[in-house]
Parts: sequence; structure tokens; C-alpha cells
Amino acid sequence: MNTLKDFLKIVDTHMIAVILLSLLMTFVCSRLNFQADLPSSFVGIAIVFPVVFSINAAYKRREDALGYFADFKANIMSLYYAFRDWVPEKEGKAELKSKFKETALETFNQLHLYLKNTRSESHESLSEIYRQFSILSGLHEEMRSAGVPANEISRANQYVKAIIADFEKMRNICLYRTPVALRAYSKLFLTAFPIVFGPYFASIAVKYYPAVGYMLSFLYSIVLVSLNHIQEDLENPFDGVGEDDIRLDVRIQYEKIMSE
Repeated sequence: MNTLKDFLKIVDTHMIAVILLSLLMTFVCSRLNFQADLPSSFVGIAIVFPVVFSINAAYKRREDALGYFADFKANIMSLYYAFRDWVPEKEGKAELKSKFKETALETFNQLHLYLKNTRSESHESLSEIYRQFSILSGLHEEMRSAGVPANEISRANQYVKAIIADFEKMRNICLYRTPVALRAYSKLFLTAFPIVFGPYFASIAVKYYPAVGYMLSFLYSIVLVSLNHIQEDLENPFDGVGEDDIRLDVRIQYEKIMSE
């Protein structure tokens, strides 16, 4: 049942339109006796290969994004433990730890908001997340004032640098996608497919049995449009649209961890 539910999520008006157009062209070509034995390998060369290539590229970008997000979370938690354990036991330690916790959780929140809405990126949204990085950096001076040695402060600064680097890598994945021309090419041929292959499905219907031609037309349309939708869902792993997208709403999880 779960598999069926996941599949139904990629069924949309585009898929229905391609299926109906393919069936219609098969019917029209059959009635007009317009038949052609086209090479089925053309579908693989013109549509399947480019789409599968794009899927592989998009999946690799998603896996890279997962790695950067994991590093981002790990570096923030390393800083949290630094604020918890490196600061000497004295008045103000609890307040400093609380400040970092609040800033770290807000950084998670701003990261989620920014990456989810990168298509409408604004200077204000980018400035807001960098404001959180600035606060994290400023808290190191409070660590210094609390008695943390300079070498430990230097190590903490490296964590902040790594956090910023991970954010910029995830940002680049959002801003720069798989080749635009290749995706446009695939969509063009996918749209033209029902028209081009109408005579082929008509020849199958006449040669064997009408239901066979219409069934092949139906199945080809579903397979090709499904592959295209899979690629589109993977294209931006942060937008929360596809089932394979990265879940960025981790603030509540880490708030519980930082409260233990």
C-alpha cells in the first residue's frame, strides 16, 4: 500500500495530459490507417537516457547535500559541547551556554527557512542567517572573557568557519541545478513523444490487437513521465516537495538534545 501511495504522489495533470494525448494519437492514427514501425530504441536514446542521466546527477547532489547538512549539525553540536564543557565553572557560565543554545537553534531555523525558499532568495534572508553566524562568532569573545584559553578559542573559530562553509555548499546546490539545457531537451521530447509515436502504437494495434497498442501507449507514457517527475523531485532536495527531500526542520530534535 505504501508503494502505491508513493507512486500516486507523482500522478498529476502533466502525466494525465501525456497519457490522454498518446491514446488519442493512437486512435487517430489507427482510424486514418497511418502506421509506422518506428525503432523503439529511439525512446531510450532521445528520452530515457537523458532523463536517467539527470536523475543520477540530481541524486548525487542530494547525497552531497546530506553530507554537508550532517557536517553542519555536527559542527554546531561540537560548539555546544565546547560551551558546555570548556567554560570554567563560574558565574555566567549558565547564561553563556543558554545564549549559545538559543543562537544555535535559531541558526537551524533560519537555515530551514532559507534553503526551503531559495527560489525567492532575498538579501534579507541571506543577511539573517549570516547574522546568526556573526552572533556565534561573537560568543567566542565571551568565552575568552570567561577564561577559556586562546588555543581553545581558535579551535572554536574553526567550527564556525566549517559551519559557514557547509551552509555555502548547500546554498550552491540550491542555486545551481543540473544542466538546464538537458532538462529542457528532455521535456521537449517528452511532450513530442505522444505525437511522434502515435503511428507506431497504431501499427501495434492493427497488427496484433487494438488493446495491445493502447496498452503500450499507456505504459510508455506512464514510465517516461514518471522518470521525469522523479528527476524534478530530486532536483531541489531542500524544497520539501518530493519524498526523498532532506528534512531540515530539526530544531525541535536538537532543542531536546541541548536540554539534556
